Amino acid sequence: MSNPEHQNTIVERLDALYEFDREPVSEKKLHGHKTFIAMFAGEHVAGTEFVLGPLMLAHGVTAGEFLGGLLVGNLLAVLSWALLCAPVAVRTRLTIYWQLRKMCGPYLTIAYSVFYAIVLCLLAGAMVNVSVTAVSLLFDGIQNPGPQDMVPSIPWMFLALVVGAVIALLAVLGFEKLAQFSKVCAPWMALVFLAAGIAVLPQLGAKGVGDIWRVFTEVIFTGDPLPGYSKYSFWHVMGFAWLCNATQHIGMSDITIFRYAKKWTSGFASAFGMYIGHFMAWIASAILCAAALGNTTPGEIAMGGAWIAGAVCVVIAGWTTANPTLYRAGLAIQVATPNWQRWKVTFAAGAFMIITACIPEVNRNLDRIVGFYGLFFMPLGAFIFIDVWFLPRLKMQSNFVEKTGLLVSWPALWAWVISFGFSFFMYGKDHYPWMNKLVAPWQPEWLANIKADLLFLVAPEWVIAVSLYLLFCWIQQRKHPLNLNPQPQEA
Repeated sequence: MSNPEHQNTIVERLDALYEFDREPVSEKKLHGHKTFIAMFAGEHVAGTEFVLGPLMLAHGVTAGEFLGGLLVGNLLAVLSWALLCAPVAVRTRLTIYWQLRKMCGPYLTIAYSVFYAIVLCLLAGAMVNVSVTAVSLLFDGIQNPGPQDMVPSIPWMFLALVVGAVIALLAVLGFEKLAQFSKVCAPWMALVFLAAGIAVLPQLGAKGVGDIWRVFTEVIFTGDPLPGYSKYSFWHVMGFAWLCNATQHIGMSDITIFRYAKKWTSGFASAFGMYIGHFMAWIASAILCAAALGNTTPGEIAMGGAWIAGAVCVVIAGWTTANPTLYRAGLAIQVATPNWQRWKVTFAAGAFMIITACIPEVNRNLDRIVGFYGLFFMPLGAFIFIDVWFLPRLKMQSNFVEKTGLLVSWPALWAWVISFGFSFFMYGKDHYPWMNKLVAPWQPEWLANIKADLLFLVAPEWVIAVSLYLLFCWIQQRKHPLNLNPQPQEA
């Protein structure tokens, strides 16, 4: 029989894992730049690079469009983390969920947290899926799901359970363990990606350094999309490189991570994730995909370039991305289940993550999921940025809901609904038949000629969200001045 005292000790230790869920991070728990360099390099040198890089190939980008789009898009992402997200995080030292509660009220915060946790579990599940495609190669009898398979085999799902359980355990251990794991894994993963990409160039016809650009333009990035894929341009690549993490930077989700930073300049550590992960690793994965000769899973693609090291790299890269993703999901669910300990809700999120890992359709549509994910949650980040920095300068109150005892911020609610509704309409009218039938009879010609991809809607939605939120806040606070109890702004 098991020892009850030992069981109690384990539970007590898990209950003691405190992550400053509802209060600012204490001074003694702050970290310097090295921690965030390791975390970003670990999280964004990810197994999903073997999905996203090849997706750009499938959409027929040219070499110039791909490299130029990645350079500019990743720069925009770094500046968004450094100039928008990290300064807010260091000023408030709160999770995004607790900051939203002060600003938007409990109802909107719960709605945000539930939706956000679901999407995070989908993304973490995609990482588990990627890792299992490599682990399965070690077992002759376990086949990875094919392009048309709706459900993997039972043995494959068992591997997903094992891999997912390891990820959930690391996420439960909290920020400190995540940072340590990334510090160990990040340098090795980056080198494997680079070495694998270089190793397969001769297979594509590169006999020397002088042949590399020719191979890039004539063999790898031909500019011709695969059947069933639309044509992507420089603007698509740039928009996707920026949008794929929009929720974390301009959507302010990563204030949950940067609240541990000593200085806001740690936001520039994101460059190590963007230019090692979303630049070098995307290029390497595209090269590997071009040389894969029909292999379609990330594990097979990586193994073709770096053999066992490549397969192991895919497993670890999936973990280093899924771990912080599931950590965020656990914190999000805890907002809706305040009486549950964080470790319990993180394990619950881990169970859902494992289920989504066994749905291959998630990875096949990862670019669309990431696009909607960014556009849906981004307005809330815009409201936080305005609330923290601009409302006091405009002689208006920050955290109006908290100070007046309201349960819902109607300025945030309507600005969120209208701004995302605009983006959904602009995309849906050309991509969803049911919406096209409704819109086509009455839309003017100029509107019909606007073909807005998700990747082009980030900036317009941000401007609309900010403009409406400022206007609605001004109306609300002008109509109800007697409800205000001015207090000194938090440092």
